[in-house]
Amino acid sequence: MATAELICQVSEEDRERREAFWAEWKDLTLSTRPEEGCSLHEEDTERHETYHRQGQCQALVQRSPWLVMRMGLLGHGLQEYLLPYQRVLPLPIFSPAKMGATKEEREDTPTQLQELLALETALGGQCVERQDVAEITKQLPPVVPVSKPGALRRSLSRSMSQEAQRG
Repeated sequence: MATAELICQVSEEDRERREAFWAEWKDLTLSTRPEEGCSLHEEDTERHETYHRQGQCQALVQRSPWLVMRMGLLGHGLQEYLLPYQRVLPLPIFSPAKMGATKEEREDTPTQLQELLALETALGGQCVERQDVAEITKQLPPVVPVSKPGALRRSLSRSMSQEAQRG
């Protein structure tokens, strides 16, 4: 199966703003594959000859950084698919305020964060259904320490054999 790939690289640099952008992606993949349902096999037993031919097709896959993928056979129309959004870099939840900025220059707190802070303030930092650790451990079965890993297995096997002897 033969495959050819085309890789794209894009880079920009803005020296005034001290910004740079660089991206690389596999743009085009062309591969030769056996075509399903298109094969010929002949056999001549008298002459001891065989003939086999397999049809081939060229599959084309095109990707783009805009999350669009086009797939199909060369010479036919390509089917376009929109890929689900996947964040490549983790976005920070909080971005630090500018160090020398005054209160007027800072951005406002987002409304969702304001609502969460208001709820925490109303609860006073306490959980409504809070239980002490001692209350939780009372509900658990007692813990039996085992000195050696095989000790528990041996004691069970002895008691079972003793019961079998007693009948």
